Amino acid sequence: MIKRAQQGDSEAYATLFGQYEAELYRAAYVYMGNAEDALDVVQETAYRSYKSIRSLKEPRYFKTWLVRIAIRCATDAYRKRRREAAWMPSYAETLVARDETDIPLAISLQSLLELLDETERQVVVLRYYYDLTIREAAEAMEVPLGTAKTLLYRALAKLQRRAGEEGQDAYR
Repeated sequence: MIKRAQQGDSEAYATLFGQYEAELYRAAYVYMGNAEDALDVVQETAYRSYKSIRSLKEPRYFKTWLVRIAIRCATDAYRKRRREAAWMPSYAETLVARDETDIPLAISLQSLLELLDETERQVVVLRYYYDLTIREAAEAMEVPLGTAKTLLYRALAKLQRRAGEEGQDAYR
């Protein structure tokens, strides 16, 4: 099917992308912190990957290639959003009133992920939201395996320290 997509078959591409769309959305939501930005990331990922599917050399690495594009899209969107306006934590009460089950957890996860630098955030998202192995995450990030391990362990240590400071074992 990948070969057909590379030859210009848009239906084959749509089928392939559809297999990973929900997974891409979940990770983009965690990375971006809201549904609208996550949808934008998924849409941009679809556009960029469709436009450059011919550059995929190894069809068996389609998912890794797609994840790499999604990371770049999320990073671009995150940087753009940070330049535009910072999110105000004082809005949390308004958000909680809308949906008391999902928003507080999303806010907690987003605030924890913001403690990490960009590469640490990427490896955590790849490992725990895309469910990639550390080796696959290293390939997607285009870094050596040892570097990916170091980034992941450093990120987890930061998160554990923060959870310990706040006395909230729920993050562990």
